[in-house]
Amino acid sequence: MSTHLALDIGGTKISAALVELPGDGAPPVVRGLTTGPTPAADGADAVLAAAVRLARSALTASAAERGAAADSPRPIDSIGVASAGVIDLEHGTVLAATDSLPGWTGTDIAGRLRADLGAPAHVLNDVHAHGLGEALFGAGAAHPSLLLLAVGTGIGGALVEDGEIRTGARGVAGHVGHIPCPGADGVLCPCGRSGHLEGWASGPGIFARYRREGGSALSTAEIAQQAEHGSALARTVLEDAGLATGRALGGLLNVLDPAVVAVTGGVSGAGSLWWDALLDGVGRDAMDAVAATPVVLAQAGTSAALLGAAAHAARRTQA
Repeated sequence: MSTHLALDIGGTKISAALVELPGDGAPPVVRGLTTGPTPAADGADAVLAAAVRLARSALTASAAERGAAADSPRPIDSIGVASAGVIDLEHGTVLAATDSLPGWTGTDIAGRLRADLGAPAHVLNDVHAHGLGEALFGAGAAHPSLLLLAVGTGIGGALVEDGEIRTGARGVAGHVGHIPCPGADGVLCPCGRSGHLEGWASGPGIFARYRREGGSALSTAEIAQQAEHGSALARTVLEDAGLATGRALGGLLNVLDPAVVAVTGGVSGAGSLWWDALLDGVGRDAMDAVAATPVVLAQAGTSAALLGAAAHAARRTQA
């Protein structure tokens, strides 16, 4: 068994836990799960300081779960980090990031955590980590390949084949939200361009369109509730977003041909209207040969990114 400290650093929340990987086919064990807000507005140094504090809290909590003294945490083999942004896997630094984490570009995540926590640190993109966790321990566990589609504050993806995450030549692979979207012409995307899927079909994209068209709901979750209760505007906005996401997914099936697709993120819980529209969109654009690809809700749970980060760190440490 190997033991890894795992962190998931996002624009609004940081999570940390101790992850035990038995390595004998048994499921991983997550101990000491600790979360806290990301002090994004205070800059990269503040975010890393918060991550270190949470990591130490997770180590203490995991010791308590095992019945050990709080000052006797289990030794760790490595630190695995899932982080927002485009990541340099070799050095554990951030190559590019959005305004959700101001000043994050250029941050040496691995160097800081290694210095403060005393173990080798390895970093990958948060959606890539989620995809790896889902492929190894969730919906992809019985399949040779998995495509993760994450639809929430943004829209991202990850392709895992034979247990290996495909990050692309520049670490950018999986940015599903930044492909062209029919109907989104002129709609601004968070990346600064317009006409992309994320600006139209992410949680904020759904909310922005709904409010542009005169709706009064105060959140995307409330839009979903209104849609279920028959609001014509809410239904239209939600179904259009699901259809656009499904059409994009159908196109990805034609290009990537994964064995299974797992869908996750806050919008994936918007209800049957959105889900049915997504499946309709897949059917419109997927070629016959891939049209029957299973599309399921993700199964690895809320710790999927932590599991993926730990697995990634384990492999990098052993290499």
